[in-house]
Amino acid sequence: MKLTVNGDEHDLAAADLAEALRLLELDSAVVATALNGAFVPAASRAATALEDGDRIEIVSPRQGG
Repeated sequence: MKLTVNGDEHDLAAADLAEALRLLELDSAVVATALNGAFVPAASRAATALEDGDRIEIVSPRQGG
């Protein structure tokens, strides 16, 4: 299925957001996620189904100010 991840198109065979992170090798990273503009908590990623054309944003925390 075609998904847009941080603005880049990917062809991923992922049924849910947690699986998409595994396929992108980000499953062990501490990140914040959003699906189609809506925040998805880490505890809800496995229950968040994906559909063709979805937009995923993945943001990692940064230090500084």
